[in-house]
Amino acid sequence: MRFTFTAAAERALDYASGWSLGSSRDELEAESLLLGLLSEPECRAARVGVDISVVRKQWTALVFNGPSEEGHNHRNLFSSDLVCSFQLASERLASLPQPLELATEHILLGLAAARHEVSKWLRRQGLDPDALEAEIRKLHGYSQQPIEGGECLAAELVRRDDRLAADDTSAQTSMIATLRVLDAAVNRAREGLRVIEDYTRLVLDDRHLTQLCKQLRHDLADSLAAAPIDRRLAARETQADVGTTLDVLAEGRREHPLDVLWANFARLQESLRSLEEFGKLLDADLAAAVKQLRYRAYTLQRAVGITCRSVERLASARLCVLLDGGGAPEEFERLAKALIDAGADVLQLRDKRLGDRELLARARLLRAATRGTATLGTINDRPDLAAIADADGVHVGQEEVSVKDARRIVGPDALVGASTHSIDEARQAVLDGADYIGVGPVFPSDTKRFEHYPGVELLRAVAAEIRLPAFAIGGINRENLAQVLAAGATRIAVGGAVASADDPTQATRELLKRLTKQPEE
Repeated sequence: MRFTFTAAAERALDYASGWSLGSSRDELEAESLLLGLLSEPECRAARVGVDISVVRKQWTALVFNGPSEEGHNHRNLFSSDLVCSFQLASERLASLPQPLELATEHILLGLAAARHEVSKWLRRQGLDPDALEAEIRKLHGYSQQPIEGGECLAAELVRRDDRLAADDTSAQTSMIATLRVLDAAVNRAREGLRVIEDYTRLVLDDRHLTQLCKQLRHDLADSLAAAPIDRRLAARETQADVGTTLDVLAEGRREHPLDVLWANFARLQESLRSLEEFGKLLDADLAAAVKQLRYRAYTLQRAVGITCRSVERLASARLCVLLDGGGAPEEFERLAKALIDAGADVLQLRDKRLGDRELLARARLLRAATRGTATLGTINDRPDLAAIADADGVHVGQEEVSVKDARRIVGPDALVGASTHSIDEARQAVLDGADYIGVGPVFPSDTKRFEHYPGVELLRAVAAEIRLPAFAIGGINRENLAQVLAAGATRIAVGGAVASADDPTQATRELLKRLTKQPEE
């Protein structure tokens, strides 16, 4: 239904468009429009002690964002409360000359006569919609005397009571429908989360991701104070639900556990969206809370998806060897090829001394050596050089560029690893989108100094709850490798244990045998 407004009402709407509840400006809300009305001189609401400061004190979430950049077009996005108020004002003033232009006092009448929160508050402040309607009629030359057809005020009041009764019935029907939608959406979301939780728990065996699923499910339940289970059960009518007889062929078959996972992430996110949109009809806080849960679901999906991909991609990777630029380029290239022949899974170029041109030249040599082999070639700290050299990936530390920024540089297909020195950093790396993590330092080493060494305790903590591929790093050698393996680590990154060995090739083979539990010759 379209509405037309007087010039004063247009000004009130323009002013109201600059206000919103929180950061959202998608719809013009009743609270904002009340501020717009009060901005107009001689607003009738001011007569009962209501002014802008009082309204802002009542609704502290109201913020001024400045005038709408869309001009009058924003009024095509009235909230459901405002549409109800406008329509109610039009109906109560139906005997006035038509078509009715809604003036500020007409809008105020609609706000006061409706049943939303602003209406109830205005009536508590002493604004009587019946008295306001009588005043409006008097201004237009209409009195409460018998009117057309000889009908008296009593007859008009009977009709008004009939309309209110019909409105009550309509409101109850609308509430039941809304609760049915919310109930179905909640059930789908929780069911989808349970399936995802079963996957992360029993397929991935990832305690961290399982806990995130469980927390999301509980937070969803906590957000439903405005739609408690008893009201939803009263509105539920499964036997009359037309959707129970609808089937789609693709939903009846799954080829792989991953198909189940992705189908239920879609189920979860679609349900949260429905819950958010219909929640706006019931409670703004409910809708806002569900919106944040939906964003968390997106983050969870990324973390689960990257973990699944990385587990598969790095399934056979056990040993990462850290190489510096070496003396001459020929020496570096010769060592890299020897380690590839020995079976090293990953070669990572890490050198703080070389200038950018020399470092890039070594990166290109490494990439040329690893291309076409089972060995991955990665670069430490420098996503820019990794991208230029077309390396398989980049590894970043806590003090270097973030995983997010590294990903933007190297793209979606390259590996992005992150150093972690605590269980909290490891958990965060999973959420940040890292493909693998380095965990340590486990022991002191000659290549890098730390004030604190988390040791094998951190390896145990990570192994107990994180399935994302993790490389133990820091002073690991053949002598202490048993402690690393006993702590639950299955992958290691070493530097001096190979590069400084008398025979780097043999040292690589020996470490791989221990890591893959092959008998030594």
